[in-house]
Parts: sequence; C-alpha cells; structure tokens
Amino acid sequence: MWDASQRRDHRAARQYFDQATAAAREIDSPTAEGHALLRTSYLALYGERDPIEGLRLTEQTAEVTRSASNVLTGLARLHSAEAHAMLGDARRCESALAAAECSFSGVRATDGAAHLFSETQFDRLAGSCYLFLGDHRRAQRILVTVAQAMTAQSKSRAIVLGNLSLAHLHQRDLDAAAASLHDAIDVLEATRGGGGLNIVSDAVRKLRRWRGEPVVQDIYDRLFSLMTTA
Repeated sequence: MWDASQRRDHRAARQYFDQATAAAREIDSPTAEGHALLRTSYLALYGERDPIEGLRLTEQTAEVTRSASNVLTGLARLHSAEAHAMLGDARRCESALAAAECSFSGVRATDGAAHLFSETQFDRLAGSCYLFLGDHRRAQRILVTVAQAMTAQSKSRAIVLGNLSLAHLHQRDLDAAAASLHDAIDVLEATRGGGGLNIVSDAVRKLRRWRGEPVVQDIYDRLFSLMTTA
C-alpha cells in the first residue's frame, strides 16, 4: 500500500506494520517482529524523513533480532548507519556499518530471514550513507560497482541509479548524471517503485540550473511521461 501510494500514505502502512508487530509478539517470534519493526523504520526514514525516529526503530529492531536473525540485525544496523548519515554523524555511521558487516558475516542458510539478504545490500546502503555525508566521490565509486552488479530491473536498482545520479550531480558531471537517470527511468517504467521515483524526482529538481540543456529536457520529458502513465 505504501509503495502503491508512491510512499505518501504513511498512516495506513503504519497501521498494518503495527498489527504485524503485535501479532509477532503474541506468537513470540522475534524474527517476524523485527521484520515488521524494520519496515516501520522505512516509513520514518524514507517517507517522513525523520532520521531520529528512524534510528530509534532500527536500534529497537537490532535489539529484538540480535539472538534470532543475523540478516535482520545486519539490515537494522545498515539502516541505523543511514540514519546517522542523515544526521551528519560520520563516526557513528561508520561504526554502524562495521556492525552490520559483522552481522552479515554470520548469516547462514537457516536464518529465518535469509530470503531478505542479498550480496549487494551492504554496498547499496553504504553508498547512500556517503552520499548523505557529502563524500560524493566515495559514494559514486561504491554505487557504480553496485549498479553494475545488479543486472535485474528491480526496485532497489532504481534507487541505486537515482543515488548515483545525485552523486554525479554533486560533482557537476551532467552527462554522467543524465545517463544514470535514463537508466533509472528505464527501471521505473518496469517496476513503478515509489522509492526510486522519489529519488529520481529529487535528482531532477537539482537539474534546474541546467534546464536549458537538451540532455536535461530529455530527462524532463521522460519523467513527465512516466508520471502521466503511472
């Protein structure tokens, strides 16, 4: 529901996640509870853009899943790192990234959340962290590698490409940013992912200083077409 609303309807999504959290506690399933809490943190971090509340929820998730799932604990720590990055705290961000990497090193096939784990998750979130921290060159290097590794047209790949375009834009590399945006829009045409669309929209807003350039007009036209056919 949240994604279908282009990540605008936080209240309805939160109601379902709260129900899921309560149900998981009733059956004493820390893995299910952690999954619901982690999803709730996404509402705060990426919907309401409240990194303080997002951090509270990711830390709560890590505490709940610490003895139950290395996957969920690692994911919670990854998103804690991103919350710290949003708050401009590089030291705590790096510490959370290291903790996430440690959790992921212990992942086994028997983990109840194994299906949520992928090899590109750490670098995908690390690239986002460095983007928030203003280390745009480092973010670019990481995100280029991740984008090349993610061959499937997935919603998360649109997010990576959108972030990559932002990394290029912060370095005033218009052509590279436009190329990444075209790739991101290709993915969005297939997936309609709300997260990727929001990041691409942010990047397009940053193109205003170059709005007279033909390459920017092409991006505007494609995004307008995507929005009107959504």
